[in-house]
Amino acid sequence: MPTLILVRHGRSTANTGGVLAGWTPGVALDERGSAQAAALPGRLAALPIAEVVASPLQRCQETLQPLLDARPELRAHTDERIGECHYGDWSGRKLAELSGEPLMEVVQAHPSAAAFPGGESMRAMQTRAAEAVREWNARVERDHGADAVYLMCSHGDIIKSLVADALGLHLDLFQRISVEPCSITAIRYTRLRPFLVRLGDTGDLASLAPREEPPGDEATVGGGAGAP
Repeated sequence: MPTLILVRHGRSTANTGGVLAGWTPGVALDERGSAQAAALPGRLAALPIAEVVASPLQRCQETLQPLLDARPELRAHTDERIGECHYGDWSGRKLAELSGEPLMEVVQAHPSAAAFPGGESMRAMQTRAAEAVREWNARVERDHGADAVYLMCSHGDIIKSLVADALGLHLDLFQRISVEPCSITAIRYTRLRPFLVRLGDTGDLASLAPREEPPGDEATVGGGAGAP
């Protein structure tokens, strides 16, 4: 079965603004995110990418554009199932404000029980994304062969949930996984089991350096902004 390259979108204005964007329209890449996207074709140059699939949200579409410009033979298929989690009434709100909500403790410690008001549950998010991957695996193998490589550009929580699915981890453990903006995660699928072969690879170790304000114990819902 194919190898899936998962790319989280580049850093966005919501990431730097500390906002839970969700499906809020008009959330674009910031200056650094645009630079990350511009570097993506070089990072992927050695890979014979058979298909490209994208979340419909602007920040993912912008992340992919330099790659599509560099490889005019490719076109991006849009699949809403790998779009961001529907955070409902939480969408567009500051993460600092949401940290005091009782639901946030559930999102952190027991995400399989978390459902966002006016939105979807985290279980539903994982299920739709995993179903999309399985369908695309079959399609890519049918059209391009069992050794094909294809790419999906998606969002932090979606990618983390797909990694958990591939590793056979309960969704309640997915907050232990971290994927930075424009990081590359690779999963090689086989008939019997998936293999996680890259996780959150940015080629940059800056995020491991000590910070003036150390990261807290909680995972950033939606994914963090990456290294400062």
